[in-house]
This record gives sequence, structure tokens and C-alpha cells, in this order.
Amino acid sequence: MSTSTSTFVIRWINFFTMILGIGVIFFGIWMGVHHDQCRRSLTLPVMGLGASILLISFIGFLGAWKNVVVFLWVYLVMLCLILIAIMVSTVLAFIITNSGSGHAVNGLRYKEYHLQDYSPWFLKQLNDSKHWRHLRSCLVKSEECNSLPKRFKTLKEYKLAELTPIEAGCCRPPSECGYPAVNASYYDLSYHPVSKNKDCKLYKNARSIKCYDCDSCKAGVAQYMKMEWRIVAIFNVILFVVLSFVYFIGCCARRNVSRIHTPKIPRRR
Repeated sequence: MSTSTSTFVIRWINFFTMILGIGVIFFGIWMGVHHDQCRRSLTLPVMGLGASILLISFIGFLGAWKNVVVFLWVYLVMLCLILIAIMVSTVLAFIITNSGSGHAVNGLRYKEYHLQDYSPWFLKQLNDSKHWRHLRSCLVKSEECNSLPKRFKTLKEYKLAELTPIEAGCCRPPSECGYPAVNASYYDLSYHPVSKNKDCKLYKNARSIKCYDCDSCKAGVAQYMKMEWRIVAIFNVILFVVLSFVYFIGCCARRNVSRIHTPKIPRRR
């Protein structure tokens, strides 16, 4: 690849990623202003990601625009570190999310989840009282459970619904408890639980209690996180391929710019 072509491509790629970085920073600011406290905790990481993209892109753009070898070297080293981080995080994500799946229940279209099925990392995070208190408060504030009666007007609709893992684990008692459902948000707890599962006694109909302290709720959160992590891992694979291509072009640009700055030794006659 010629010098002009490689530097031109790197220049414009980094110009667009600079715009992307600015957009990510403003998105982080918007999250901090318009979202609740739970999503607001992501503001600084998102803004940090945007600032990193902006900084790396600016260095790469400046190096390709001014043909500065040092800037291109710094750009390539930072890009290499990002590629390594993406590869490591993607492998870990696939390992952590490899275990755990739903269990079908007769008469229900959705599945139920058991906490012990998931990886030790998930168990450690979800059984940590400090982490779970924060997650629990977010679940209560989300009104996910309290919105079920608005979505399902009749008990028949509720029984035929396809609930999300969090709705199935946090908004209702496990099916093995045997509590009859009165509607989408109320169960008849006067019945003696059929199962010895501790979640049966932890469930309450109160809006702020439900089954938020149950292992089934933690399992529902684990399944939700697993699904989200798998999507992120697949995105990371695509991102790794794209950045590897950009890295290759950057190497060509750096090599060609180095040739420009290398003094030519005249041949002896």
C-alpha cells in the first residue's frame, strides 16, 4: 500500500472515530442528566470510553496528517493494547457465560432459572450483599414487576405470557411453591408451600418485596447478564476484526512515513 493511500485511509478513519468519541462523551452526559441513579452509575465509564476513543483517534489523525512517525508509533501501541484487551475480555465473557440455562415448566411459556447453574463468577457477584443491595434497589425502581398488571389484564393472559428472565425470577414465586396466582401481581399465600425451597417463604405480594431477595431473582439477573454479555462478546469479535484491519493499515502508514523521513544514502560510483 502506497504512502498517500495508507495515510489517507488512516486519516479519515480517525477523523470519523473522533466524531464517534465526541458523540459517546455527550451520550454519557445525557445519561447522567436524564436517567435514574442506577443507569447514572454508567455515566463515568461511558464518558471515559468516549475520551479514550477521542484521544487515540486524535493521535492517529495527527500522525497521518502531518506524517509524524512518533505519533503513529504511539497510535499503534495504544491500538495494540486495545486489541489485546478486547481479545481477553471476549474470551472471558464466553467462558463466564458458558454455563446456566432455563428450565421448562409445564403449563408455562417461559422458563425458570436456578442460581446454582451459573458460573462461580456470577455466584460471587450476586451473593455479595453490597452488590445485591444496589441491584435490588435498581430492580425495585425499574417498576418491571409492577407493570405486569397493566400488560396482562386477565389471569389467562398472564399464564400464557412469555416473561423475561427477571420477570420470571423476581416478580413471582417459583412454580414449585404451588401458590395459586390471583392476577399478574398477586398470589394467594394462604396455601402451605409444597416445596421446601426458601424462596417460597421469601416471596411477598408487596410491591417493594416481591421475590427480590430470592435466589430465583438472582438467577434471573444472571440469565439477563449472560444474554447481554453474549451480545457484547459477539460485537467484540466484529470490532476485533475491524480494528485489526485498521491496525494493518496503520502499520503500512507508519512504515511508509518512516521511509519518507529516512535519509537516502547516495550510491558510490
